[in-house]
Amino acid sequence: MSGPVKSYAAVDLGASSGRVMVGRVGPDRLELTEAHRFPNRPVRIPEGLRWDVLGLYAGVLDGLRAAGRVDSVGIDSWAVDYGLLDADGALLGNPVHYRDARTEGVAEKVWATVPAAQLYAATGLQYAPFNTLYQLTAARGTSQLAHAQRLLLVPDLLTYWLTGEQGTELTNASTTQLIDPRTRDWSYDIASRLGIDLGLFAPLRQPGDPAGLLRAEVLEETGLSGPVPVTAVGSHDTASAVAAVPADGERFAYICTGTWSLAGLELDAPVLTEESRAANFTNELGLDGTVRYLRNIMGLWLLQECLRAWGEPELGALLLEAGDVPALRSVVDAGDAAFLAPGRMPERIAEACRASGQPVPVSPAEVTRCILDSLALAHRRAIDEAQRLAGHPVDVVHVVGGGTRNALLCQLTADACGLPVVAGPAEAAALGNVLVQARTHGLVRDLGDGRRLLARTQPLTRYEPRGDAARWRAAEARLTGG
Repeated sequence: MSGPVKSYAAVDLGASSGRVMVGRVGPDRLELTEAHRFPNRPVRIPEGLRWDVLGLYAGVLDGLRAAGRVDSVGIDSWAVDYGLLDADGALLGNPVHYRDARTEGVAEKVWATVPAAQLYAATGLQYAPFNTLYQLTAARGTSQLAHAQRLLLVPDLLTYWLTGEQGTELTNASTTQLIDPRTRDWSYDIASRLGIDLGLFAPLRQPGDPAGLLRAEVLEETGLSGPVPVTAVGSHDTASAVAAVPADGERFAYICTGTWSLAGLELDAPVLTEESRAANFTNELGLDGTVRYLRNIMGLWLLQECLRAWGEPELGALLLEAGDVPALRSVVDAGDAAFLAPGRMPERIAEACRASGQPVPVSPAEVTRCILDSLALAHRRAIDEAQRLAGHPVDVVHVVGGGTRNALLCQLTADACGLPVVAGPAEAAALGNVLVQARTHGLVRDLGDGRRLLARTQPLTRYEPRGDAARWRAAEARLTGG
């Protein structure tokens, strides 16, 4: 089938690296190539942990230069963090990193005004110490916040620098804990009770909305010929990744894997029950009126930190060794906030095993197997509980993102869940970003059409469950005491 082919630049910023990918879309065609990849290295200064957002913007410009002619640009990134602008639109300091310690103990202060149950019933967001709401509470009384006239979430900040136009994209706004997932608008009551000025936020944008044109200075620096539109995509990278789940129908679960594992369901309405809050599920907003009902799990961060501590050994060989380590010998709670901060990860995993009376993993292969078994167990727990709490049964688990390259993790997830796992695509966030841009230009009709195109054009690997489900239940009982 012949037809127009268009090119889209997907700026996809992760917690450890950023990349500019070029997607070429046409009838029965969806190709993704990497134009430029650059590191994302947080910087610790006397005030705390900060993002090098100027370095990221320079990487974006270098990527657009390498991408060449494109029909549109879209930006997605991690959630919750933001930059503050003064009355002239200038950035007031580097954005604070969500792993910074400033939010320690802040949640209890918030709950003293709005109890946790009320906060969940209004916003549907799970408790995480770094939610934007807690960050803003922690920033109260600071000079920066006092002088701020505008708050832009990270992808919206970069979009502003590219176009000169300000907006707040909805899927990312839903991670602030200031959005009502039923109305898909701000939770004015919660903000008022907590003294948060919603006037700091730019107007809400939907995925697919125009976000301006590249400024003349940007065109000159990148060598692009204008006009080049910037399109609002699912600017929370998980929203873009879920849009790129190549599912057929509604009976599927997904796990977006990378630094974090985001495991859950795509629903038509939020689940705001007290039982859902107690289970720490979140209701984030997705494309086309959908809700991403999911749980945050620490993810491959655990392994990334161990690799850093071990001097970056070759991962493929390490995974082969880990595959020979006895299964489920030791497991830890991969959702435990004790693993949130960087540093000493192998020792902290060993300490958690020792404290729970399990064999202590010693070698890198043993620690790696403990991590992968623990992640598979956390995936199992999240998907089982999501189905029960939402009354939404599934027949298959789709794993997307960087973890799809880890065959051992995919197989263990299938074994733990007792369901087939379909792994791929690896670059889900970038592909979802591209598909939203393509839909804006009429090359993709809707979310389902985009998913069918993905299934036809992207390499996918299927893992069937194997082994004894009772072993996973026993490992779960070790962690829960059940």
